[in-house]
Amino acid sequence: MRSGVALRVAPDGTVKPVPAELAPAGPDTRRFPGTLLPGLVDAHVHSGLVDLGTVRAGGIAAVWDLGGVPAAVRELAERAEASSRHTRRAAGGEQTDRADAAGHRARRAAGGEQTERADAASHRARRAASGEQTERAEAPNRAAAGERADRAEPVGHRAAGGEDAEAGRSRYAPAKLPRIRYAGPFLIAPGGYPSDRSWAAPGSWREIHSPADAGAAVAEVWSAGAGLVKVTAHTGGPQLPHPTLRALVDAAHASGLPVVVHAEGAGTVAAAYTAGADLLAHTPWTERLDDSLLRACAARMCWLSTLDIHGWGEPDPAQEIAVDNLRRFKAYGGTIRYGTDLGNGPLPPGINTREIRALQSAGLTPDDVLGVMTDSDSITEISWVPGGLDLDPERFADVLATARVVDDDVHPTSP
Repeated sequence: MRSGVALRVAPDGTVKPVPAELAPAGPDTRRFPGTLLPGLVDAHVHSGLVDLGTVRAGGIAAVWDLGGVPAAVRELAERAEASSRHTRRAAGGEQTDRADAAGHRARRAAGGEQTERADAASHRARRAASGEQTERAEAPNRAAAGERADRAEPVGHRAAGGEDAEAGRSRYAPAKLPRIRYAGPFLIAPGGYPSDRSWAAPGSWREIHSPADAGAAVAEVWSAGAGLVKVTAHTGGPQLPHPTLRALVDAAHASGLPVVVHAEGAGTVAAAYTAGADLLAHTPWTERLDDSLLRACAARMCWLSTLDIHGWGEPDPAQEIAVDNLRRFKAYGGTIRYGTDLGNGPLPPGINTREIRALQSAGLTPDDVLGVMTDSDSITEISWVPGGLDLDPERFADVLATARVVDDDVHPTSP
């Protein structure tokens, strides 16, 4: 961590550390006691199943929605962006924030500086893990997909900031929501997971019938503004054949979109890896992976943690398997992101101390955890720990959970 650092916030929201002496005097400069960090990110949520306003109030500055009704998620993302623009205007376009212990500049995922990998697949995984949007190529079959005019009634719309659907359609009433990166619908085998689950709203999945259909499906996702493609590989029901799964990955990569796979059941991690997927939506928990597969995954993939879904505070055997897999994945240099699968059972909205402690049990240090919870390459949000960050492993999770997202309403003064 560094002290005496100023953070300059540009009109587009980009945050840049500068020497403290460059901070101007005046009302546009706010001075914070404690610690400022890049905005904390939960890389696995389902916005139709949670109250995103509560998630932001609980310290999460940005989320990745990994499966929902495309029109609903897109509208929430637009509302979040409108709120961000409102905040920047209210703040006067540009401001400088200074912290007593600011600019931790959390290193990218999984324990410090990553070894630069030359191959293109690894480069995609790093960009996917950091939340960086790639320049999209012209999507295949885009003309056939159109721009998706099916603006269906948003699912879970009342959950978003406590406002009803009518308010949400007003283009848009300011609502304090986390920034949203989204994947659109689950792309699944006909009749596959999660189409058989009661929590999966109609329209939140899209069946893929052939390799040729894969290109059209990706074009639809691209046209809906998604920054990721979500695919399922679940042994509890029908699964996509390898040629179709590979066609989805190839079409997504041609459109500049990384692919995240829900891999559940024996052989699904290997299937995702072989198809060229970039991320796993969950740390594998249904089988202990052999070291050769782990080593291969670590060289190219990013895993989203989601350890607390196993037992919700009362660790079960599935969490033991997941923690063991994640510990070995990390030892081989694998890239990890903090993700909770928020919306899946009794998980706390906001910063999840149980998830953080589970990550620590897998061998991540407090520095590592900060790295997997932040996008330090392109900072557009700031999180603030009022009492100052404590890197003692025993106290770290509870202290980090006091973090709040900095916006125009936060005007602390130094003592």
